[in-house]
Amino acid sequence: MTQSNTNHKIQQGRNIKRFREMLGIKQDALAFELGDDWNQQKISLLEQKEAVESSLLQQVAQILKVPVEAFENFDEEQAVNIIASTFGDNAFNYGTVNINPIETILQLHQEKIALYERMLTEKDEMMLKLEKLLQNK
Repeated sequence: MTQSNTNHKIQQGRNIKRFREMLGIKQDALAFELGDDWNQQKISLLEQKEAVESSLLQQVAQILKVPVEAFENFDEEQAVNIIASTFGDNAFNYGTVNINPIETILQLHQEKIALYERMLTEKDEMMLKLEKLLQNK
């Protein structure tokens, strides 16, 4: 592990922001789902935190329908470094498994597309829920 990797910390708040934005959910909508104590400004502050309290992280994960581990473990810099270090090679041997980076990247893209499709479905469901709430007011 390089020194930059050991000093690099996962930013849970930033990960919340990334997934919220991928889902197309505004800070106000997330604040609404979290309850009366929340507003857009508090969400903005939350998204700047390096570490988020476990119970709050679980609450946000449930609202966004994203696994808690995504907020705890996703490291964009590390993901980019892994892809960059293998891109252009035909294949390389990792332990006893021969990995073709092009096939791996294609598989990751297919998984990402499936995740985006699920996120869009969840977003549509949340929008319907919000529309119903607005109609009841």
